[in-house]
Amino acid sequence: MSDIGFIINEKKADIGNFMVGRLLPSAEKRMVGPFVFIDHMGPAILKASENMDVLPHPHIGLSTLTYLLEGSITHRDSIGSVIDIHPGAVNWMTAGKGVVHSERTPDYLRNKNKTVHGLQIWVALPKEYEETDASFMHIPASDLPQWNESGCSIKLIAGEALGRKSTVPVYSPLYLLEIKSINKTKINLVNHLFGENALFILEGKIKSGEQSYTSKHLLIPKNIRLTPFEIEENTTIYIFGGEPFPEKRYIHWNFVSSRRELIEKAKQGWIERKFPRIPGETEFASIPS
Repeated sequence: MSDIGFIINEKKADIGNFMVGRLLPSAEKRMVGPFVFIDHMGPAILKASENMDVLPHPHIGLSTLTYLLEGSITHRDSIGSVIDIHPGAVNWMTAGKGVVHSERTPDYLRNKNKTVHGLQIWVALPKEYEETDASFMHIPASDLPQWNESGCSIKLIAGEALGRKSTVPVYSPLYLLEIKSINKTKINLVNHLFGENALFILEGKIKSGEQSYTSKHLLIPKNIRLTPFEIEENTTIYIFGGEPFPEKRYIHWNFVSSRRELIEKAKQGWIERKFPRIPGETEFASIPS
């Protein structure tokens, strides 16, 4: 018998330039630890005449984590950050009381065929940090802990796990692990993880009990934590989770908060153009009706 309680399929969502596979939030599970939103972008193959242009939009009450597998994206924000992110690196932006950013195809790729593939993740902030000042940090791929163990290549993208700590400056106890199998093997993390957790299969297959699970599925364990499972060779999975918050989190558009009044304030602030501007950007996204 499998120890998986819910199987969440990617749900198609339009972010304006191409479709993504939405994993969180879902009807079955709203959050996993502090993780409140996960989109699997692509892989999207864009022609020379097609480009990614996510217009300037606001956030409050969360940190965004962008992790690419293929392609490149130019990040610009109202703090003044401008950087191209490449596969394996992390863009970590903390919105706090308010930030605005855009995500676009870099200039050097705009007239070329290109691929965009990666994960867009929102991590809710603890209540005491929801109104902190906005900040941004880019962490190169070479700065993230990475090692081989039991026939797998493992990378700790964020948080603390397996006796290691990522350089991504998180605000609460959490972890995001990338595991790539070289050989078929058994993985047992029961005594190495904490809080709630979940597993996303990017490609390949795993087996829990007598049940097998394939790519583009998010698996939620029955009893909060993953039990031992088998991973097939050439499989890539992401295990994430952490300590859940004592308070509920509300989500409206790009706003996350433990307090509805902060979301309403942010909505009105965006309508009235009270958020800080991105230097050099004049466009803006509208709040969906």
